[in-house]
Order: sequence, then C-alpha cells, then structure tokens
Amino acid sequence: MTGDDTALQRAEPTGRSASGRLPLLDVLRGVAILGTLATNVWLFAGPGGDAVILYGTDELSPFTPFHADPSAATLAEGVFRTVANGKFLALLTLLFGAGLAIQFQSAARRGARWPGPYRWRALFLFVEGTVHFTLVFAGDVLMGYAAVALLAAWLLTRSERARNGVMWVSVSLHVVLMGLVTAALVAGPTRPTSVPPEAVELYAHGSYPEQVAFRLDNFLGLRLEPVLTFGLMVFMFLLGVRLLRAGAFADDPVGRGTRARLLGWGLGLGVPLTVLTALGGPDWLLMDRYVVAPLVAVGLIGLVGRLLDGTTGTGPVVAGVSALGRMAMTGYVTQNVILMFVCYGFGLGLADRMADTGRWWVLVLWAVVSLVLVVASLLWLRHFRQGPLEALQKKVLARAR
Repeated sequence: MTGDDTALQRAEPTGRSASGRLPLLDVLRGVAILGTLATNVWLFAGPGGDAVILYGTDELSPFTPFHADPSAATLAEGVFRTVANGKFLALLTLLFGAGLAIQFQSAARRGARWPGPYRWRALFLFVEGTVHFTLVFAGDVLMGYAAVALLAAWLLTRSERARNGVMWVSVSLHVVLMGLVTAALVAGPTRPTSVPPEAVELYAHGSYPEQVAFRLDNFLGLRLEPVLTFGLMVFMFLLGVRLLRAGAFADDPVGRGTRARLLGWGLGLGVPLTVLTALGGPDWLLMDRYVVAPLVAVGLIGLVGRLLDGTTGTGPVVAGVSALGRMAMTGYVTQNVILMFVCYGFGLGLADRMADTGRWWVLVLWAVVSLVLVVASLLWLRHFRQGPLEALQKKVLARAR
C-alpha cells in the first residue's frame, strides 16, 4: 500500500446517517433513476422502440419533432428531452464510482483483499446487464459499468497520481473522439431520418420473442454506445471516487462548500453549452450527450445538495426519492420493464395506439411511472432492508465467497 492508498482508505466523509449511509448519495441516486427514465421513456414511446439506437437516426435529437411539426407539445418535448439527455446517465455513472470508493473503504476497514471479492460483484453486474439487454432494453448501461468497475477497482490500488493520469487521459481522448465524430457528421452526407418500417412494425405488432431475437441479432450495433463512451465512463467513475474522498457528499461545511463550487461551474458553464448543442441539431447530439452533459451532471450534485440543505430531509418527496435511491438497481430495471409492457405491441401497445394523439401522453407516462417507482420503493423498504435485485445480489455474492 502507498501513502495515497492509505489516505483514500481513511477518507471517510462525515455527515452520515445513523445507518452509516450518506443521505445525499441516496437522494442523488433516486434523482438519477428518475432522470434516466426521462430519457428512456421517449425511446420506448417512439416508433421502432429501442431499435432507434441501432440506426442512429435524427429521432434521437431532442428538437427533431419540433423542427418537423412546431407546436406546444413538441416544444415541451424538446425542452424536457434536452434537460434529461445524458445528464442523469452521467450522474448515475459518477455515483457508481462513488459507490465503488465506499466498497473499497469498507474492504480496507475489514482488512479484506482488494479487488478480491469485488470481482464477483462486477461479474454479477455484467450478467444482470446482459439479461437486461436481452430481455428488456437495448440501451442497458450495466454491462458497461461492470467492465469499467473492474478497471477502476484495480486503479484504487494504485497511487493517486496514477489514477489522476488515467482519469485525465481518458476524458481527453474521449473529447477528441467525440469531436472527430461530430466533425464527420457535420461534414458528411445526409443520414437516414427515421427507423426502417420493418423495425417500427416489429415493436408495434411483433411478438416478444421476435424482439428478443432482434436485439441478439444486432448485439454489436446496439452495444456501440458503451464502447464509444468507455473513456468517459472511466473518467466519471474516478471522478466519483475523487469527490467522495473530498467529502462532496457530506453534510458539513466542507461538503457544502464543495457542492457550491460544483453548482457554479457545472450549471454555469454546462447550461449555456447545452442550449447551443441541443439547438445545433442531430449532428451535435454526441457533443450534447457525451461531452456537455457530464458537466451538467456535476452541477446537479451541487443543485440537489443545495435543495436538500434547505429542507429537513424528512419530507415525503425527499423520503420517496431517497428510498428509490437505496434500491436504484431495482428501480432502473423495473422502470424499463414497465415501459416495455406499456409501450410495445405484445403489451398495451401505447406507442402505436397513441402515435397520432400528440406527445403529451409521454410526459404523463413519465410522471406516472416515476410516482409508481417512488411509492413502491417506500412501501417495499418498510418491510425489507433492500430492494429485490439488491437482495439477490447480496445472496449470490455471499454464496460466491
């Protein structure tokens, strides 16, 4: 162990609850789950479902519907999708990194080997992500998180200088890659602007086994996002470790001061850049989602922290969002399962049935599913200590050890 490693092990943030948890982390996880839902709901409710990921059409750009048919509904959709696009996914990635740091600290307190048993946790996450991708949603993030977690876990045994080097090289290469791809999109030929009719038909009227087969047949194309954003995920994981070590999530003067700086830089710079890239059109989607959005995500930590500092932390909204954050893995998978059955043809088929009624129903769907997740989390944790998937993970890992 180096001196840097010892410092990291001892960097226990203050302001924990009686249960030993950091309340802000739970709230942020809950916010991130509701925010990823705000992005995913449009994929499920759109023509072709999550097949849109494969074809890289203009439909992924938040303001494409408004440009095609200007109205109050499409304007609301554009604003809503712009607010959500990539920001909460980046926040969730950062929080996974913070959770990894907590696992490392816990292992250090017990004198356990590292990464040691954590490899089993990453393997469980990868298997869970593979099942989620195959059976539910092509935009799964858990598989990518599992791969990055193994690298980040190993980096926690290296010096702080080494971690910082990997962190900044990763994000630099990522920004260069996104810049080159964006330049190619801007200068390149016209691309398809819609999902092929056969894919639309598959998700509107096809059977569930046919949709599963489609995802497996197009595995490599549908898994391109985690490959392209691997450098970003490494950066966000290590940034989460660094922020936890700095006490950014603690309820004390140091934590509040750190969050104030995150708020100023993240939103002060991120919001104007988001407006520019969102209005730039589909060619700027990658810069918006994978370069600017992580900057806004950092600001969200400061914003949510500021709002939480101004409350008692015991109100129904905070309690509900915190409960969802405590069972974030269950919430993430459950939201997509609900949307699959509500939107696709083998279920209620609302994506096809509501296609000609405007876009307001998608906003209502997001609000309803969000409420269901929050209330269900509250009720579940009244009777159980963990969410269903969290409990399954714990049981599987106990057997693995």
